[in-house]
Amino acid sequence: MANSISYATKMTEELDKLFVQSAVTGFLTDNALRAKFVGAHTVLVPDMELSGLGNYDRTTGFAEGSVNVSNTAFELTQDRGRSFMLDAQDEDESGVANLAGQVLGEFVRTKVVPEVDAYCLSKLAKLATDEGQTASLESGETLDNNVLALMRRLISRVRDAVGYDEALVAFVDQTVYDALMATPEITRYVRMDEFKKGELSTCVQHIDNVAILPVPSSRMKTAYTFKDGVSAPEGGFAEAGDAASIGALVMPKKGASLIRKTEKLRAFSPDQNQKADAYKFDYRLYYDLLVKKSQQDGVFVYTY
Repeated sequence: MANSISYATKMTEELDKLFVQSAVTGFLTDNALRAKFVGAHTVLVPDMELSGLGNYDRTTGFAEGSVNVSNTAFELTQDRGRSFMLDAQDEDESGVANLAGQVLGEFVRTKVVPEVDAYCLSKLAKLATDEGQTASLESGETLDNNVLALMRRLISRVRDAVGYDEALVAFVDQTVYDALMATPEITRYVRMDEFKKGELSTCVQHIDNVAILPVPSSRMKTAYTFKDGVSAPEGGFAEAGDAASIGALVMPKKGASLIRKTEKLRAFSPDQNQKADAYKFDYRLYYDLLVKKSQQDGVFVYTY
């Protein structure tokens, strides 16, 4: 396959677009984050602290302030990949691109996207829970009758923490979403508005100007096991035994950054493949979700 390098590059670009558009958390890759990679596993992220205003004195002038810039080290923990082979007899060279595109597109849509969503949302939920940034149903409330009050409580706490000029998003599982949609007064609060991620713009429901993003319940747990693909050949991920369900998670749209240091596809023709008379495709995704220290107080969660 003479054009294997350019083909792999093109396929990687297409898979990247598919990832951003399909993942519920895909918009987090849009968040600009000045980060410096200093090693295979470490990212340095700058945090800035500034002094507040002081009184101006007509004799001595300005009160002295300070600017402290510190680098916080984050370690990327998710280094994942898979290798696939397509027998040379399955498709001739003129058709392998189409077949490979179908296989790898399905792989990203059904395996990569759910795992990244599950990892990111469980990490955000743990951060919020560890910091006590939670909301729950109050005495006498039920999800069926008071879900709107619960959502507005979460939204109010995030806005109190980050201010009212931040665009917010709310991830909700199927149970909370169904309860919301069944609430009689929901029509007074819901409107459709644009939501952008990557190159894709779509319309989603908003409550109090907060985008509501329904997520499959399998991706809304507080803890997961990520399989190594060797001792557990099927690979992928599974809900941890002690996991709780994430009913709703509210945060600023720019409150976290999905860092993908590597999303790479290598393609080999049957002549290049030393193991078999088959086309070989290696897919690797090296990533993590980073939340800067200054943004950690803006993530609130409801679990059950």
